[in-house]
Amino acid sequence: MTDLSETTPVHPAAEAGDLSATERTRHRRLREQGRTDREALFEVLRAGFVCHLGVVVDGDPMVVPTVYGFDSGHLYLHGSVASRSLTRGATACVTVTHVDGLVLARSVFEHGVNYRSAMIYGVPRALDGDEKLEALRVLTEHMAPGQWDYARRPNRKELAATTILAISLDEASVKVREGHPEDADDPHDVWAGVLPLTRAWLPPVTDPHATRPVPEHVLRRTGAPF
Repeated sequence: MTDLSETTPVHPAAEAGDLSATERTRHRRLREQGRTDREALFEVLRAGFVCHLGVVVDGDPMVVPTVYGFDSGHLYLHGSVASRSLTRGATACVTVTHVDGLVLARSVFEHGVNYRSAMIYGVPRALDGDEKLEALRVLTEHMAPGQWDYARRPNRKELAATTILAISLDEASVKVREGHPEDADDPHDVWAGVLPLTRAWLPPVTDPHATRPVPEHVLRRTGAPF
């Protein structure tokens, strides 16, 4: 596994080379929307913190939303040791999707969505010891930069109740759709265009039992897009 101490957890720099093009990840349809460089994958991962983990449990498919963090080589997933979805030893598929707008065309057939998405295949590996603690820091800092040094660190009991899985980013596929409808030659005279969708953090709401003011690293998120 990658040495976590040598990676940048929140904003990893792109590694040289293209994404893998295996039978599971090569672009078959809408190839013009495909992205092949690793930086495109990192851009999608930076823009969110919730993914969908697809696994097979007791012979049945299961897709579970969960938070993630990442560095230049691995995706890290977090959950309870009792979770059936956090399996290891078998291939899993993780997806991350961001909707940037509705594409409203002249014909219903050409309607669509502007989006950014990533699909990652790999065999999850459960972490322990220092690797587990460092991966939990990576995950925490990805969701809320500055929080790891501000809040209480997990104790032994909490760590024992937590599973952290690492999935290599070696096998991944990225697609991006942007721009206007593609039926400009349609003679039907109606409005066509894009209805953009944005997201931003709202002002923090303080827990009624908290006695401290909102810390600076949390305030910096207010109004910021994600």
